[in-house]
Amino acid sequence: MRIIIVGAGAVGSYLAERLSAEGQDVVVIEYDERRAAQLQESIDALVLTGNGASKHLLEEAGAEKSDLLIAVSNSDGANVLACFTATELGTKTTIARIEDPEIREGADRLGVDVVIDPSATTAEELVGIVGIGGASEVIQFADGKLVMVGGIVAPNAAITNGPLRDLRIRQAEWGWVVAALVRDGLTIVAHGDTVVRAGDHALLMTTDDRVADATRILGLKRRSLDRVVIMGGTRLAELTADVMAEAGLSVVIIDEDVDRCSALASHHPRALVICGDPTDPDVLGDLDLGPKDVAIGLTGWDEVNLLGCLVAKASGAGMAISRFNRISYVGLLSGLGIDAAVSSRLMAASAILRFVRQGKVEQVATFSDTDAEALEIEVSAGSEACNKTLFDLNLPVGVIIGGISRDGTTFVPDGSTVVRGGDHIIFFSLPRDIEESVALFTA
Repeated sequence: MRIIIVGAGAVGSYLAERLSAEGQDVVVIEYDERRAAQLQESIDALVLTGNGASKHLLEEAGAEKSDLLIAVSNSDGANVLACFTATELGTKTTIARIEDPEIREGADRLGVDVVIDPSATTAEELVGIVGIGGASEVIQFADGKLVMVGGIVAPNAAITNGPLRDLRIRQAEWGWVVAALVRDGLTIVAHGDTVVRAGDHALLMTTDDRVADATRILGLKRRSLDRVVIMGGTRLAELTADVMAEAGLSVVIIDEDVDRCSALASHHPRALVICGDPTDPDVLGDLDLGPKDVAIGLTGWDEVNLLGCLVAKASGAGMAISRFNRISYVGLLSGLGIDAAVSSRLMAASAILRFVRQGKVEQVATFSDTDAEALEIEVSAGSEACNKTLFDLNLPVGVIIGGISRDGTTFVPDGSTVVRGGDHIIFFSLPRDIEESVALFTA
């Protein structure tokens, strides 16, 4: 697939690196010469310098024969214009990051096929994580009826008592399946003989009514949280403040900039706005943090987010969640005491990758510490998988089926489950097996 990416900021550069590593034909257009040169040194793709909405530059990038254009620069207007120009030149599908609601309205009439807003998606994910209070990931599939729950397995958790096969046999009823474990930086796709260890990052699929069971099996301590302390005054921080307030939690926002704090207080009257350093123990100490408080670092700086969360935990907060841009930080978070991490980069990748995958892919989820993916795909009638049991599919070793949505019902399947046309299958896959797996379910 030929893909043009306009904008090589945090989101654009991550997508370029990931897609070029997969062997996609990627061209990046970046206005800043220094940033373009840095990216060119790190990826095996063509990087052009200039205005991504320029007809001349898009022609040079091959827009007339491109399958997808992804406009993720910092300018909503430039993203829309790039999509409009690319559509006129013949690009098949266009995706634009648009944050301004007024610009978003009518974007489809200007050549934008898909609008993404990674910050808004990240804010919604944060609500899910805080709502469960103990999980590091909460990802919904099949209109929320199937949920992938992630977390660090606790010592003496029920799931560590022998191979997964034996654990299922001992349970009278089970409605979950372990999709994968991340252990010492290595992704392990779980099977019957897999033994889960304390400290593993486990990803478990279950139905929406059994999320509590899933967290209990992993040994996660569900926390009842009443107050959210948000560090930073970024757009993501503002969106998160709004959705948390709507969810019924008390909201505190801390930012150092006096003018910014004045604007925050005006725009978010339900929140308590404090002008101060979010990493200052005295500032956080004045809040008398306790087990029912969650601290969320949402500044634009990874280091500030991490330090602020650590200070909040040391001051008594029951949970800490950090935003990050550098993927390399993620492996350090659990050891430092950070309970969960979120990234707008990963949110953008999840929204975009379903247009890169072949077949009727409805949703893609990416993760912070593994390049594996969870995908929801509609089974085509006449596909190789149709009318076969999961036992008979001979799935690649790096793939596991986590859930099925069928005719309004959702369930976690076993090996005897027969796949039917129209089913929505949620499966977890290592990168090397994604293409083969999608082909199984596609006519």
